[in-house]
Amino acid sequence: MTPRIGILALQGDFAKHLHAFSESDCEAVLVKKPEEVLECQGLVIPGGESTTIGKLCERFGVDEAIMQLHQREAPIWGTCAGMILLAKEIEGSDQWRLGLMDIAVRRNAFGRQVNSFVTDLKIDGIPDGPVRAVFIRAPYVTRVGRGVEVLATLKDKIVMVHQDNLLATAFHPELTDARRIQQYFLNMVQQ
Repeated sequence: MTPRIGILALQGDFAKHLHAFSESDCEAVLVKKPEEVLECQGLVIPGGESTTIGKLCERFGVDEAIMQLHQREAPIWGTCAGMILLAKEIEGSDQWRLGLMDIAVRRNAFGRQVNSFVTDLKIDGIPDGPVRAVFIRAPYVTRVGRGVEVLATLKDKIVMVHQDNLLATAFHPELTDARRIQQYFLNMVQQ
């Protein structure tokens, strides 16, 4: 059966994720409503404005659907703002979040938009050498709880983590031509 991967399309770079998954062995769809979220076997929460995405999740009841998806143990992947929304703790902020992943994050930790950069990252569990990673106003993880596996660091900063059915990246894999992290997520879905 071909897995249905939902890309949360409330705000952010959801179109790039849709394009990236369209090259993979899955059915990728944009989702905006709770019932659309619940029809998926996996969900991607894209980068964008975490505060805005959070407010829209609450307003449209998508937050409750994501919680149900999580309870069903369907994989959920947050990139950049998505990582922030998955975190239990956001340093110096009480903004709304899903709080599903036992991590603390620092927002805009690498600087402002003008400080965006591209680098190569070695990622545990991703074969065939380093992965090109695009960082745009990216967060990083400042604390990991029990059961959280650190998959990648940049210098001494944690930028990719995995916990049970949750995956989070501080960077934007959808902005490169490589699809190895998408495949990693699809493997989570198929397991």
